[in-house]
Amino acid sequence: MMRAPALLSAVAALGVTVFAADALADSLDPALNRLVLDRRCLDSGPSGGAFYNPASGYRRCNPNDEAFAKLIAQYGAALAPTADYAARTTGYGGFKLAIEADYTTIDHNASYWQEGTEGPRDKSTGQASVRNLDPPSVIQTYAIKLAKGFPFGLELGGTFGWLAGSNIVSGGADVRFAVFEGFRDSVPGFIPDIGVAGGVRTITGTSQFKLTVASFDAQLSKPIHIAGSVILQPHVGYQWVRIFGDSDLVDLTPNTDPIQHCGYTGENTPATPDPDKQVLDGQPVCAGSSADFNNSVVFDPIRLTRHRINFGAQLRYQMVYLGVHALTDVISPQEANKNADYQVGAQAGTRNVLDPTDPSNTRRIPNVPVFGDDPRTPDNDAVGKQWTVAIDVGAVF
Repeated sequence: MMRAPALLSAVAALGVTVFAADALADSLDPALNRLVLDRRCLDSGPSGGAFYNPASGYRRCNPNDEAFAKLIAQYGAALAPTADYAARTTGYGGFKLAIEADYTTIDHNASYWQEGTEGPRDKSTGQASVRNLDPPSVIQTYAIKLAKGFPFGLELGGTFGWLAGSNIVSGGADVRFAVFEGFRDSVPGFIPDIGVAGGVRTITGTSQFKLTVASFDAQLSKPIHIAGSVILQPHVGYQWVRIFGDSDLVDLTPNTDPIQHCGYTGENTPATPDPDKQVLDGQPVCAGSSADFNNSVVFDPIRLTRHRINFGAQLRYQMVYLGVHALTDVISPQEANKNADYQVGAQAGTRNVLDPTDPSNTRRIPNVPVFGDDPRTPDNDAVGKQWTVAIDVGAVF
């Protein structure tokens, strides 16, 4: 029989071999600069990329905060803790080491995925894409997990993972507590093990946004002993997820130099005063348009809740185990984030959103549900329920 360390090494080597090529493409890295309300403010250059388009009449590129919220909602679900455990802990002094692969569905046809992620470079020219024409319908994350058991049913764990096809790396910690476990005889032997847990995940690898996901879950499970040395543990549970997404400063026209674009002649100082200003403020003085200075933005912060059920089973033989688990939303993100449960900027539930066809940039469309279909997009981009299938292979010792 293959020993547990050798098995884990083999699985790790297989994962690196199969998925290294995808990682080089970085097609799922965020491209928030494309999330604008009116794409007429943008133009593509000879080598691809996003440039400011003077033909737009020097209109500001307004950020699409609702598209950012939807993208964060789906990234967050893919990177959230998977609750892939039975209620029974490893026990006092126990260790658990595992490799986990997660596969999460996304709304890949929605405009916020096609506009908001990099996409692959052109294989013949090497030019950067201006739109991700074919995002995958399922995104993959891989993680190494370690857990340590303590007295009184307590277990602490940590995880380190990677979102395939991107530079996004995740890390986090979990704490579990077995409320009721280990009874096999008499009346308590008929009662399932009961456990609760909390977890947190955060990311690095992108300078465009910060993402933190917190969760709380409760599990029921019961071990079934087969032929003495094999244990099957089915489990079912509920998970509450809270997602926190915050944009960094994003240049919506990253390939246009605002200094060069404005016809820079100096700074508004006594040596080179700006004739259009009454005070000396040290700002750039432009012979042309200074409009591109207004195209660096911060998207509205996003806070949302998701309610998920999970179910699955672990099959253990001596030290080695294999687990297969699934999670899905109980209700849609739109239903789960009404009123005070949902926040983006100072709004709640629905928003009065800017109408990109209005030349004055003042007219708004009232009461648009943020996670529902946006009337400003040609497709139905409502955020749907997501499924995650998690497979983990590990050893308990």
